[in-house]
Formats: sequence, structure tokens, C-alpha cells
Amino acid sequence: MAQRKVFLLSIRRFVKKIKKIIVLPMMMVYFVSSEKALMRADVRRWVDVELMDEAHDMSDIRNLLTLLALYREFRNLYYFRAFKGNLVGVLTAYLMRVFFRPEPTLFIRQSSDIGRGLFIQHGFSTVINATIGEDCWINQQVSIGYNDDTGRTPTLGNGVRIGAGAKVLGGITLGDHVLVGANAVVVKDVPPNCTVVGVPAYIVKRDGVRVTEKL
Repeated sequence: MAQRKVFLLSIRRFVKKIKKIIVLPMMMVYFVSSEKALMRADVRRWVDVELMDEAHDMSDIRNLLTLLALYREFRNLYYFRAFKGNLVGVLTAYLMRVFFRPEPTLFIRQSSDIGRGLFIQHGFSTVINATIGEDCWINQQVSIGYNDDTGRTPTLGNGVRIGAGAKVLGGITLGDHVLVGANAVVVKDVPPNCTVVGVPAYIVKRDGVRVTEKL
């Protein structure tokens, strides 16, 4: 039994190495882009959240290669950063995207303004069209965007976390460190340091204290 586990672990490591070799050309986007600082910040955030402890002892470049190889949703964010940068980076990203596809059901509107360290968990069936602060977290099957003909989109503060299946719609503002529960529908402003749940969303925690408040 122990030998089988060792064998399977060796196979997994071998497959990961092969995947890293395959995506090596994607590193060209990083080296020619003017958005290196944001890309590095994203890598460090994803390492903190997702990768194993030993990744902290590796360089940003090696961790970037690992993320590009193993997390297709990271590629979406990677290309988004590149498309915000210089022309050479944009053209290189377009070329790489032909051969190294991102998560096909994750849509990040290029008009969005996204701070450093956005973490996207799974990214399946998710739409992001918003102004987003630093170190935010978005789960799968989330919709963040406008809900009428005005085209006004949400603004998320720093450290905001959006649970799976949640909807954040319209020209609203979510303060710093807001937590939106799974499947909640948020169409009104949310004060900082609050947890909201339900349809329509209401506050169940404010500054660490349990409450029940309408938005």
C-alpha cells in the first residue's frame, strides 16, 4: 500500500513537470509585459491561498510557471493583466492565448479595474465586470456587473470575498472586508466589515457582532 502511494505520488510529480515544460512559452508574456509588478503580486497571493507550503521557498518565476500549468483560471487573470499593459505584452498575450487557453467559462471584462492579489477559486461560470480592490476573493458561479441600461458596475473594496453563486449587481459599493455568502443577491451598498446573506441580501454580522439588518 505504501509503495503504491509512493508510485502514484511520483507519477503526479512527473505529470506536473511535463505540464510546466509545456507552458514555458507563456512566460514570454511576463518578460515583455509592463505589468510585472501586478503579476508578481497575484502570484504571491495565489501561493498563499492555494499552493503547498514548499512553494513559499520557490521564486516568483517558478511559482508563476506552476500556476500557469495547473490553474486555468489563473491564466484568465494573467492575460487580463497583460492586456492592460504595453503593446508588446498585449500582442504576445493574444498569441499565447491561441495555444494556451484560459478557463472558457470565466469572463473578466477588460474594462474592469482590478487591484493586486485577486484570487479566483475554480472560476467556473463566473462573470466579473467591476472595480475591485486589493486581495479580494471570488468563488465559482459568481456574477458581478451591471443590472440595467445605465451600465453602472459595482465597486468592491479591499479584502472582499464573494461566495459561490452570489450576484453583485448595479452601481453599488461593497466596503472593505465584506463577505458575501453563497447564492446571495446584493443590489444595495454594503458597509465595511459586514457579512451579508440571502435574497435580497441582508447583514448578519457587522464588525464581528451578529446582527440582523436590512441594507
